[in-house]
Amino acid sequence: MESEVKLVMFDMSGTTIKDKNEVLDCFLISAERSGLSTDASEINSMMGMSKIEVFTQLWTNQLPNAANDVLESKIKNSFHLFQEILEKWYQENTIEPVDGTLEVFKYLKDRNIKIALGTGFYHKVTQFILNKLGWDLGLDSNGVGNRNSLLDFVISSDRVLKGRPYPYMIQAAMKVLKVYDSKEVIKIGDTPSDLMEGNNANCLYTLGVCSGTHTKNELLVYPNDGIINSVKDLPKFMEQRVLVK
Repeated sequence: MESEVKLVMFDMSGTTIKDKNEVLDCFLISAERSGLSTDASEINSMMGMSKIEVFTQLWTNQLPNAANDVLESKIKNSFHLFQEILEKWYQENTIEPVDGTLEVFKYLKDRNIKIALGTGFYHKVTQFILNKLGWDLGLDSNGVGNRNSLLDFVISSDRVLKGRPYPYMIQAAMKVLKVYDSKEVIKIGDTPSDLMEGNNANCLYTLGVCSGTHTKNELLVYPNDGIINSVKDLPKFMEQRVLVK
C-alpha cells in the first residue's frame, strides 16, 4: 500500500515516550540549585525546545544587563546540573512508549512511510532512551536506520544549527531520507514548539497531541492542522483525509 505522505516526524517525550513530568521536574530542581528564578508554567511554555536554549532564554530574561561571560557561566552551570539530574533519572526509572506507538509505527511501515524522531534532548540522553527501549537497533552512529530497524532516522537538537521552533531537524530528516517535498511530511508533537517547527517547515500537516505537556486548549492557540488525543489516533486522521490507500 502506498501513500502521498512519505515521512512522519514524531517528537519523543510526551508524544512517543510517556512523559512523567520528569523533564519539568529536572528543570525546576536545576534552576533552584543554580539560583535561577522561574516556575513550572514558564518552563512548560518552552518544552520541546533545545534544553540549553531554555536556560539561555531564562538567564537572559533574569539578567538582561549581564556581561556575556557572566551570562555564559550561569547558563552552563544550570545546564550541567540539569544534565546530571536528568541522566540520573533516566538511569534509575522505567522508560515506556506511549500506548499505541509501536502499532502506529507498524501501520506506517506497512505503507512505506518513513518514521523519524526529532527531540529537544541532547544526543547523549537521546541515545540512552533509545537504547533502554531497544529502539536503537539498526541505527548507525548518525541515527540512520536500515531496512530492518524500527526507526528510519533519529535526530537530537544539538545535531543541528538550532532546535525548535526552527525547522532544521525536519529538514535534516528529509535530506537523509530523500523526501524532497515538505508537503509529503506530517509533523506530530505535544508542545507549542513542535507545532511551530512543523509550521516553519511547511509540512503537509502539523498535529498536536494531548498525551504530553500541554492540553488541547493550550495547543489550539498555535498554528496547527489538528489536535488529537495521542499518536494512536494518527491512522484515523490519515484515513479520514484519504492520505493512505
